Order: sequence, then structure tokens, then C-alpha cells
Amino acid sequence: MVRIAVIRFPGSNCDLDVVHVLKNVLGVEASLVWHKEFKALGYDGVVLPGGFSYGDYLRSGAIAARSPALEHVKVMADNGLPVLGICNGFQILVEAGILPGALLPNENLKFICKWVCIRCDNGWTAFTWGIPEGKVLHIPIAHKEGRYFNDEAELERLSRKRMIVFRYTDWKGEAVPEANPNGSVRNIAGICNEKGNILGLMPHPERASEELLSPNRNADGLLLFKSMAEYVKR
Repeated sequence: MVRIAVIRFPGSNCDLDVVHVLKNVLGVEASLVWHKEFKALGYDGVVLPGGFSYGDYLRSGAIAARSPALEHVKVMADNGLPVLGICNGFQILVEAGILPGALLPNENLKFICKWVCIRCDNGWTAFTWGIPEGKVLHIPIAHKEGRYFNDEAELERLSRKRMIVFRYTDWKGEAVPEANPNGSVRNIAGICNEKGNILGLMPHPERASEELLSPNRNADGLLLFKSMAEYVKR
């Protein structure tokens, strides 16, 4: 049985959504774990969910990144187990130095909550096994600090190492400026580590994992969780 931990920080508000998708939609064993009690032993993967950990004081994810839980997350990551950071979880992974770059305030300095299109640019990660490269997914975003930034040299490395997993696009899969909701460099919506077992993305796949909740009835977000579970089994 696949066992996935979903870490709850003070201010997490998407944790139960992720548990629901994993347990009730996908059928894997999912445990909600308070960050101070989380230990790597006994889990096959971990999800850092969205929300406003510690009220987004200092910078989004900055305080949660100092939680002892992140040391156990690093152990799992080093052991090749899947680590998924969604929205605030992505911010935490970046603040902890587990993923490179920074997540800055949106270009318009406003909170943005809407459905967007993202294109899968890397189909070999632990979370995109079942997603053909070039496929466009319809998934919602909800953030104020989601503008991905990195310097040019590092961006070239990310591109060369195929660490850019998702980009904001239009319906045709074109990464045009108009499709970029927050001003992220190179339309980046999600990145991974070199091994492909750590993924951080700003869109919320758990909110697009059931046909009833998706405007076009496609449940694209479930593909990421299915791939995560399949990766563990393999």
C-alpha cells in the first residue's frame, strides 16, 4: 500500500483537499501530519499543501521552511522519494533551498484566483509519468506571491537539465505573455530537481482532480497524483 504524508503547518488550508484526493479519489493511504510531528520513516512520499503558513509573515513560506519537518523532507528527497510542493508548499521548498529560485509578489501586486492553462514540458518526473510532453492541462491558481524568478545563468541550467516542468500557456500550448498570470520568468509554473522526484508548482492540482469541479470536466490535476502513486509502486 502506498503511504503518502500531507504536512499541516499553521495556516495550511488546502491540506484536507489533498488528503481527500489521495484517499477518496485515488485510493491510496494518506495521512494528515502536524509539521512538528512529521518523520520521514514509514512514508513513501510527502505533499506540502497550499495555504498561508504562519500567515505569510516575512515572506511566503519563509517561517515554515525552518520547521524541523523540512529536515525529514530533505531525507526523503535524498532517498529518491517523491516530494510535492503545491503553491505555498512550492514557496516553502524554495525558501528551504530544496528547489532553486524565488517566488516574488505577482506582477500586478494582487491576489489572483482563476483557472489557467499549463503545458507539461517534462514527462519523466515522478509526477508526470502519465502526462505526455506538450499536453496542456487546465488547473486553477490562487496566490499573491507566485511570480517565479531566477537569474539567466540558473534559468539556462534549469532549461538544460530539463528542470522546467510546467509553463503557463494559452489553450494551444503557446507560452505567450498573455497567458502568464503573474509575470513569472519564461512563463514558469513549476520546476523539479535534477532527479525529478521533487516538484514545486503554483497551480493547485487537488482542485482539478474531480470532473465535477473542473469547468471542462477533465480532472487534469489527478494526473499528477496518479503519476506520484505509480512512481512509488515502480
